[in-house]
Amino acid sequence: MKIVIAGAGEVGFYLAKLFTNAYHDVTIIDSNEERLRKVESVVDALTINGLPTLISVLNDANIKRADLFIAVNPAEDQDMNITCALLAKALGAKRVIARINNNEYLFPYNKEIFLNLGIDYLIYPERIASNEIIKMLRQTGTSEYIDFSGGKLQLIVAKLEEGAPLIDKTADFLKSEDNSNIQSKIIAITRNSNTSIVNETDEFQINDTLYVIADKDYTDDFLQLCGKTNINVRNLMILGGSRIGTRVARELEDRTNIKIIENELGKCEILAETLPKSLIISGDGRNMDLLIEEEVKNMDAFVAVTGSSEINILACMSAKRLGVKKTIAEVENIDYIKFAEDVGIDTVINKKIITASKIFRFTIGSDVQTVKYLSGSDAKVLEFIVKPGSMSTKKKIGELNFQDAVIAGIIRGDTSIIANDDVEIKPYDRVILFTFSSEISQLSKFFG
Repeated sequence: MKIVIAGAGEVGFYLAKLFTNAYHDVTIIDSNEERLRKVESVVDALTINGLPTLISVLNDANIKRADLFIAVNPAEDQDMNITCALLAKALGAKRVIARINNNEYLFPYNKEIFLNLGIDYLIYPERIASNEIIKMLRQTGTSEYIDFSGGKLQLIVAKLEEGAPLIDKTADFLKSEDNSNIQSKIIAITRNSNTSIVNETDEFQINDTLYVIADKDYTDDFLQLCGKTNINVRNLMILGGSRIGTRVARELEDRTNIKIIENELGKCEILAETLPKSLIISGDGRNMDLLIEEEVKNMDAFVAVTGSSEINILACMSAKRLGVKKTIAEVENIDYIKFAEDVGIDTVINKKIITASKIFRFTIGSDVQTVKYLSGSDAKVLEFIVKPGSMSTKKKIGELNFQDAVIAGIIRGDTSIIANDDVEIKPYDRVILFTFSSEISQLSKFFG
């Protein structure tokens, strides 16, 4: 697929790496030579120095042959993204995506306006990130989780706590008489920053992170085996009055006691007007004395969403040390994600990764319903719809030869099935696949 990306910032750079790793033909446009040099040093992509709103520059990128055009200049360049996406569509790009920073554009009627103009999809990374945080505040026992087919199956990611029943056990422990009723399957494990597919001889240790597929009715039972419990977040502290922090507070303040700490006084005044039910505190969230004074120890959860990954990590570490049960940090520097998880931060949010999951769907067939990249690893989870006559329907799961991939579960109508070697896949099943492979098109052949 030929893909043209406008914007070599953090999101564009990350997308370029993903697409070239998946063997797509990538061209990236930016007016900043320094950003382009960074792309050229890492990514096998054609770079063009220029404004993507110039027709001549788009023609230099051979836009008429583009299967996908993605405008992901920084949030403050929303107008540029919309303009160059409209031009790209008019010049022949088959499908176009534009990054925005205005939630109003995502209202159903307004989305239809953009669709009629020629923009196929609007992406708002800050909204996606805030929705992810809200979801994790409702499922506090996990560091990440994904619903499939309206929640019939869930992929949950959980770290083993000291004293957890699973410690020193293997995956067969779930088949024991006491646990055989828990409909779940351990798929993969992260230990010492390395993630791999679980095998029968792996003995689980404290601080291992497990990736598990479970029937929604048994999620809490499995979390108890990991030494985890879900808590009801009644008291929440948010560090940073960013778009993400503001949106989280707006969604939750009717039913949650919220304190927001913001360093800029002017922004505090705006937050006080925008969020009448939240308590706005002007101060530096890195200051341990301020956290103690504001009784962070009584918070059920602490969310750090300033513009600095370092500040977010340090603040969450302080909150954890002071007794907060659930910490969530926005970490935009991908190199810091594993460190953040290693020092005990419960959930790490990265706009690039979650945005890429949304966009990547446009590069694969319509039989793929879900794509989710997982933080802190090279793994991803996909949900395929099986077509009649596909290779996957001709053998049992144990006879299918996957490399770096495992079938986790199946949804058949209203029935959820935890996959094992003896299960046979049928046409129109929804198959959930956990994989490290970047060659999604090769995996699709098993189901398409």
